[in-house]
Amino acid sequence: MMDQEPIIALERVSKSFGQRGKAVRAAHDVSFALRPGRTVALVGESGSGKTTCARLVMREYQPDGGRILFCGRDLDSTGAVGLKEYRRAVQMIFQDPFSSLNPAHTVDFILRRPLALGQLHLKGRAVDDTIADLLRRVELDPGAVTRKHPHELSGGQRQRINIARTLAMGARVIVADEPTSMLDVSVRLGVLNLLNEMKRDLGVALLYITHDLATARYVADDILVMYAGQIVEWGDVHRVLADPRHPYTRLLLSAVPDPEVRFDNPGSRLDPRAVEAIRREARHLQDRVVEVGPNHFTRHAA
Repeated sequence: MMDQEPIIALERVSKSFGQRGKAVRAAHDVSFALRPGRTVALVGESGSGKTTCARLVMREYQPDGGRILFCGRDLDSTGAVGLKEYRRAVQMIFQDPFSSLNPAHTVDFILRRPLALGQLHLKGRAVDDTIADLLRRVELDPGAVTRKHPHELSGGQRQRINIARTLAMGARVIVADEPTSMLDVSVRLGVLNLLNEMKRDLGVALLYITHDLATARYVADDILVMYAGQIVEWGDVHRVLADPRHPYTRLLLSAVPDPEVRFDNPGSRLDPRAVEAIRREARHLQDRVVEVGPNHFTRHAA
Protein backbone atom coordinates (compact mmCIF):
# COMPACT_ATOMS: atom_id res chain seq x y z
CA MET A 1 0.00 0.00 0.00
CA MET A 2 2.84 2.42 0.79
CA ASP A 3 4.10 2.30 -2.81
CA GLN A 4 0.80 3.66 -4.15
CA GLU A 5 0.94 7.18 -5.53
CA PRO A 6 -0.39 9.67 -2.97
CA ILE A 7 -3.61 11.46 -3.80
CA ILE A 8 -2.35 14.46 -1.84
CA ALA A 9 1.19 15.20 -0.71
CA LEU A 10 2.42 18.17 1.30
CA GLU A 11 6.08 18.96 0.68
CA ARG A 12 7.75 21.22 3.27
CA VAL A 13 4.65 23.38 3.63
CA SER A 14 4.73 26.37 5.99
CA LYS A 15 2.13 28.89 7.14
CA SER A 16 2.43 31.89 9.46
CA PHE A 17 -0.03 34.54 10.61
CA GLY A 18 0.59 38.13 11.58
CA GLN A 19 3.08 40.75 10.54
CA ARG A 20 6.79 40.20 10.16
CA GLY A 21 8.50 40.32 13.52
CA LYS A 22 5.28 39.35 15.30
CA ALA A 23 4.29 36.42 13.10
CA VAL A 24 2.93 33.25 14.69
CA ARG A 25 4.33 30.06 13.16
CA ALA A 26 1.26 27.85 12.66
CA ALA A 27 2.91 25.26 10.42
CA HIS A 28 6.59 24.85 9.63
CA ASP A 29 8.18 22.46 7.14
CA VAL A 30 5.20 20.08 7.20
CA SER A 31 5.44 17.05 4.92
CA PHE A 32 3.13 14.05 4.67
CA ALA A 33 1.19 12.05 2.08
CA LEU A 34 -2.39 10.75 1.92
CA ARG A 35 -2.67 7.46 0.02
CA PRO A 36 -5.73 5.46 -1.12
CA GLY A 37 -7.04 3.10 1.53
CA ARG A 38 -4.88 4.44 4.34
CA THR A 39 -5.55 6.64 7.37
CA VAL A 40 -3.07 9.19 8.68
CA ALA A 41 -3.76 10.45 12.22
CA LEU A 42 -2.60 13.98 13.02
CA VAL A 43 -2.43 14.30 16.81
CA GLY A 44 -1.51 17.03 19.25
CA GLU A 45 -3.01 19.34 21.83
CA SER A 46 -5.04 22.46 21.06
CA GLY A 47 -2.93 25.11 19.34
CA SER A 48 -0.37 22.66 17.99
CA GLY A 49 -1.22 23.40 14.34
CA LYS A 50 -3.54 20.50 13.48
CA THR A 51 -6.41 22.65 12.23
CA THR A 52 -4.04 24.83 10.20
CA CYS A 53 -2.83 21.68 8.42
CA ALA A 54 -6.43 20.65 7.79
CA ARG A 55 -7.24 24.03 6.28
CA LEU A 56 -4.13 23.89 4.12
CA VAL A 57 -5.25 20.51 2.79
CA MET A 58 -8.75 21.91 2.21
CA ARG A 59 -7.23 24.95 0.45
CA GLU A 60 -8.86 27.35 2.87
CA TYR A 61 -5.33 28.67 3.48
CA GLN A 62 -2.62 29.24 0.90
CA PRO A 63 0.82 28.06 2.09
CA ASP A 64 3.60 30.62 2.52
CA GLY A 65 6.14 28.07 1.37
CA GLY A 66 6.35 24.53 0.05
CA ARG A 67 4.07 22.67 -2.35
CA ILE A 68 0.79 20.78 -2.25
CA LEU A 69 0.64 18.03 -4.87
CA PHE A 70 -2.60 16.50 -6.16
CA CYS A 71 -2.07 13.16 -7.91
CA GLY A 72 1.55 14.13 -8.46
CA ARG A 73 0.82 17.60 -9.89
CA ASP A 74 1.58 20.89 -8.21
CA LEU A 75 -1.87 22.25 -7.38
CA ASP A 76 -0.80 25.84 -8.07
CA SER A 77 0.00 24.92 -11.68
CA THR A 78 -3.25 23.10 -12.49
CA GLY A 79 -5.40 26.21 -12.89
CA ALA A 80 -9.13 26.53 -12.24
CA VAL A 81 -9.99 23.12 -13.73
CA GLY A 82 -7.52 21.35 -11.45
CA LEU A 83 -8.74 23.26 -8.41
CA LYS A 84 -12.36 22.33 -9.19
CA GLU A 85 -11.40 18.67 -9.44
CA TYR A 86 -9.47 18.98 -6.18
CA ARG A 87 -12.38 20.51 -4.28
CA ARG A 88 -14.66 17.73 -5.47
CA ALA A 89 -12.17 15.04 -4.45
CA VAL A 90 -11.27 16.46 -1.00
CA GLN A 91 -14.11 16.70 1.51
CA MET A 92 -14.32 17.42 5.22
CA ILE A 93 -16.21 16.00 8.18
CA PHE A 94 -16.53 18.60 10.92
CA GLN A 95 -16.38 18.27 14.68
CA ASP A 96 -19.93 19.46 15.36
CA PRO A 97 -22.41 17.29 13.42
CA PHE A 98 -25.29 19.71 14.05
CA SER A 99 -23.84 23.09 13.07
CA SER A 100 -22.39 21.62 9.86
CA LEU A 101 -25.87 20.69 8.58
CA ASN A 102 -28.38 23.30 7.44
CA PRO A 103 -31.32 23.01 9.89
CA ALA A 104 -33.78 24.29 7.27
CA HIS A 105 -33.24 21.35 4.91
CA THR A 106 -34.20 17.69 4.98
CA VAL A 107 -31.73 14.83 4.71
CA ASP A 108 -32.97 14.29 1.15
CA PHE A 109 -32.01 17.84 0.14
CA ILE A 110 -28.70 17.68 2.04
CA LEU A 111 -27.65 14.69 -0.08
CA ARG A 112 -29.41 15.68 -3.31
CA ARG A 113 -27.53 18.99 -3.56
CA PRO A 114 -23.97 17.54 -3.62
CA LEU A 115 -25.09 14.88 -6.09
CA ALA A 116 -26.32 17.65 -8.38
CA LEU A 117 -22.95 19.41 -8.08
CA GLY A 118 -20.59 16.45 -8.10
CA GLN A 119 -22.27 13.73 -10.14
CA LEU A 120 -23.91 15.47 -13.07
CA HIS A 121 -24.61 12.23 -14.95
CA LEU A 122 -27.25 11.19 -12.40
CA LYS A 123 -30.82 12.06 -13.37
CA GLY A 124 -34.33 11.35 -12.12
CA ARG A 125 -34.81 8.00 -10.41
CA ALA A 126 -31.07 7.37 -10.39
CA VAL A 127 -30.65 10.26 -7.93
CA ASP A 128 -33.26 8.76 -5.57
CA ASP A 129 -31.60 5.36 -5.77
CA THR A 130 -28.17 6.86 -5.09
CA ILE A 131 -29.44 8.73 -2.03
CA ALA A 132 -30.90 5.49 -0.67
CA ASP A 133 -27.62 3.66 -1.38
CA LEU A 134 -25.62 6.38 0.40
CA LEU A 135 -27.81 6.16 3.48
CA ARG A 136 -27.53 2.38 3.58
CA ARG A 137 -23.76 2.72 3.16
CA VAL A 138 -23.63 4.73 6.41
CA GLU A 139 -26.02 2.26 8.07
CA LEU A 140 -29.15 4.44 8.10
CA ASP A 141 -32.64 3.44 6.97
CA PRO A 142 -33.60 5.62 3.97
CA GLY A 143 -37.30 5.35 4.72
CA ALA A 144 -36.79 6.50 8.31
CA VAL A 145 -34.51 9.51 7.82
CA THR A 146 -34.89 10.89 4.28
CA ARG A 147 -37.65 13.37 5.12
CA LYS A 148 -36.30 14.37 8.50
CA HIS A 149 -34.48 17.58 9.44
CA PRO A 150 -31.18 17.55 11.37
CA HIS A 151 -32.81 18.44 14.70
CA GLU A 152 -34.90 15.25 14.45
CA LEU A 153 -31.80 13.07 14.34
CA SER A 154 -29.35 11.94 17.02
CA GLY A 155 -25.75 13.17 17.05
CA GLY A 156 -24.50 9.87 15.65
CA GLN A 157 -27.09 9.94 12.86
CA ARG A 158 -26.14 13.52 11.95
CA GLN A 159 -22.48 12.59 11.71
CA ARG A 160 -23.38 9.66 9.46
CA ILE A 161 -25.27 12.09 7.22
CA ASN A 162 -22.12 14.22 7.07
CA ILE A 163 -20.14 11.16 5.99
CA ALA A 164 -22.75 10.30 3.35
CA ARG A 165 -22.54 13.86 2.05
CA THR A 166 -18.79 13.52 1.45
CA LEU A 167 -19.45 10.32 -0.51
CA ALA A 168 -22.13 12.07 -2.55
CA MET A 169 -19.43 14.41 -3.85
CA GLY A 170 -17.31 11.43 -4.86
CA ALA A 171 -14.66 12.13 -2.20
CA ARG A 172 -11.29 10.47 -2.63
CA VAL A 173 -9.82 12.16 0.45
CA ILE A 174 -11.71 12.89 3.66
CA VAL A 175 -10.40 15.26 6.32
CA ALA A 176 -12.06 14.30 9.60
CA ASP A 177 -11.53 16.96 12.29
CA GLU A 178 -12.32 15.41 15.70
CA PRO A 179 -15.37 13.64 14.17
CA THR A 180 -16.37 11.80 17.37
CA SER A 181 -15.46 14.27 20.12
CA MET A 182 -19.01 15.69 20.38
CA LEU A 183 -20.75 12.32 20.21
CA ASP A 184 -21.91 10.12 23.07
CA VAL A 185 -19.34 7.51 23.99
CA SER A 186 -21.85 4.78 23.11
CA VAL A 187 -21.97 5.79 19.42
CA ARG A 188 -18.35 6.75 18.82
CA LEU A 189 -17.22 3.23 17.99
CA GLY A 190 -19.87 2.90 15.29
CA VAL A 191 -18.66 6.05 13.53
CA LEU A 192 -15.02 4.96 13.78
CA ASN A 193 -15.91 1.55 12.35
CA LEU A 194 -17.72 3.28 9.49
CA LEU A 195 -14.62 5.33 8.67
CA ASN A 196 -12.54 2.15 8.68
CA GLU A 197 -15.01 0.47 6.31
CA MET A 198 -14.85 3.42 3.89
CA LYS A 199 -11.08 3.21 3.88
CA ARG A 200 -11.14 -0.54 3.26
CA ASP A 201 -14.07 -0.86 0.84
CA LEU A 202 -13.91 2.41 -1.12
CA GLY A 203 -10.17 3.12 -1.03
CA VAL A 204 -10.71 6.55 0.51
CA ALA A 205 -7.66 8.31 1.97
CA LEU A 206 -8.39 9.68 5.44
CA LEU A 207 -6.70 12.45 7.41
CA TYR A 208 -7.94 11.90 10.97
CA ILE A 209 -7.30 14.88 13.26
CA THR A 210 -7.58 14.29 16.98
CA HIS A 211 -6.09 14.77 20.44
CA ASP A 212 -7.33 11.29 21.44
CA LEU A 213 -4.51 8.78 21.08
CA ALA A 214 -6.84 5.83 21.70
CA THR A 215 -9.00 6.57 18.65
CA ALA A 216 -5.90 7.38 16.60
CA ARG A 217 -4.53 3.93 17.41
CA TYR A 218 -7.87 2.37 16.42
CA VAL A 219 -8.36 3.97 13.00
CA ALA A 220 -4.90 4.99 11.74
CA ASP A 221 -2.15 3.26 9.81
CA ASP A 222 0.32 6.10 10.30
CA ILE A 223 0.55 8.86 12.89
CA LEU A 224 1.95 12.40 12.89
CA VAL A 225 2.62 14.01 16.28
CA MET A 226 2.46 17.80 16.07
CA TYR A 227 3.53 20.54 18.46
CA ALA A 228 4.19 24.27 17.96
CA GLY A 229 3.54 24.00 14.22
CA GLN A 230 6.00 21.16 13.60
CA ILE A 231 5.58 17.44 13.14
CA VAL A 232 8.02 16.17 15.76
CA GLU A 233 7.50 12.39 15.37
CA TRP A 234 5.84 10.25 12.73
CA GLY A 235 5.58 6.76 11.29
CA ASP A 236 3.66 3.53 11.80
CA VAL A 237 1.04 4.20 14.46
CA HIS A 238 1.81 1.10 16.53
CA ARG A 239 5.58 1.62 16.44
CA VAL A 240 5.33 5.28 17.43
CA LEU A 241 2.87 4.73 20.28
CA ALA A 242 4.63 1.61 21.57
CA ASP A 243 8.11 3.18 21.47
CA PRO A 244 7.85 7.00 21.46
CA ARG A 245 11.20 8.70 21.01
CA HIS A 246 10.41 12.42 21.07
CA PRO A 247 9.89 13.92 24.56
CA TYR A 248 6.64 15.57 23.48
CA THR A 249 5.17 12.26 22.24
CA ARG A 250 6.03 10.75 25.61
CA LEU A 251 4.35 13.70 27.29
CA LEU A 252 1.17 13.14 25.30
CA LEU A 253 1.12 9.46 26.19
CA SER A 254 1.73 10.23 29.86
CA ALA A 255 -1.48 12.28 29.89
CA VAL A 256 -3.57 9.21 28.98
CA PRO A 257 -5.17 7.89 32.22
CA ASP A 258 -3.87 4.53 33.41
CA PRO A 259 -6.67 2.40 34.95
CA GLU A 260 -4.08 0.67 37.16
CA VAL A 261 -2.94 3.91 38.83
CA ARG A 262 -5.06 5.88 41.29
CA PHE A 263 -5.51 9.59 40.54
CA ASP A 264 -4.46 10.49 44.09
CA ASN A 265 -1.18 8.59 43.73
CA PRO A 266 1.62 11.21 43.72
CA GLY A 267 3.57 9.06 41.27
CA SER A 268 0.81 9.51 38.68
CA ARG A 269 1.46 13.26 38.42
CA LEU A 270 4.23 14.73 36.29
CA ASP A 271 6.60 17.33 37.66
CA PRO A 272 5.29 20.64 36.20
CA ARG A 273 8.88 21.87 35.78
CA ALA A 274 9.73 18.81 33.66
CA VAL A 275 6.60 19.35 31.56
CA GLU A 276 7.46 23.00 30.94
CA ALA A 277 11.05 22.06 30.01
CA ILE A 278 9.74 19.62 27.39
CA ARG A 279 7.38 22.21 25.96
CA ARG A 280 10.07 24.91 25.90
CA GLU A 281 12.47 22.63 24.02
CA ALA A 282 9.78 21.49 21.55
CA ARG A 283 8.92 25.09 20.67
CA HIS A 284 12.35 25.58 19.08
CA LEU A 285 12.70 24.78 15.39
CA GLN A 286 13.66 21.15 15.07
CA ASP A 287 15.23 20.56 11.68
CA ARG A 288 17.29 17.41 12.28
CA VAL A 289 15.38 14.30 11.18
CA VAL A 290 16.43 10.98 12.71
CA GLU A 291 15.21 7.57 11.53
CA VAL A 292 14.81 5.57 14.72
CA GLY A 293 13.32 2.43 13.15
CA PRO A 294 11.43 1.08 10.14
CA ASN A 295 8.83 3.72 9.19
CA HIS A 296 9.54 5.64 12.42
CA PHE A 297 11.09 9.12 12.43
CA THR A 298 11.59 11.95 14.89
CA ARG A 299 12.85 15.53 14.82
CA HIS A 300 15.34 17.21 17.10
CA ALA A 301 16.98 20.58 17.30
CA ALA A 302 20.01 20.80 15.05
